[in-house]
Amino acid sequence: MTNPHHRPYGPPTHLPVPMPVVEVDPFTGAPLSDKSKVIAGLLQMLPGFLMGLGGIGRLYAGHTMVGVLQLAATVVGWISFWCGFLLIFPFFIYGAMWMWFVIDGIILMAGRPTDAHGRLLRS
Repeated sequence: MTNPHHRPYGPPTHLPVPMPVVEVDPFTGAPLSDKSKVIAGLLQMLPGFLMGLGGIGRLYAGHTMVGVLQLAATVVGWISFWCGFLLIFPFFIYGAMWMWFVIDGIILMAGRPTDAHGRLLRS
């Protein structure tokens, strides 16, 4: 005979489920992301400034389309830089890519950027 109080399939379902704590922006009341705008800005600006590598900060923030576009622009910038020894114009392409990455990092740090879900990145 089976025990009527024995439940072989886990705890009872009537227990409360803990809800995740969602922090909100104190000024607007909008929910905050779990990602930091300082980290996103530094990941965008430092590799962009030092190596001409862009898109890492955007990928961290969840903006995959912009991040992949900036990574592709990095490849184009590097190719134009190394081919620029013969021509003058490709150096401008590399410089424009470099400026885009650095300015985008500054905007991520100084502005009110959002993640892929539209939530503000925390300070």
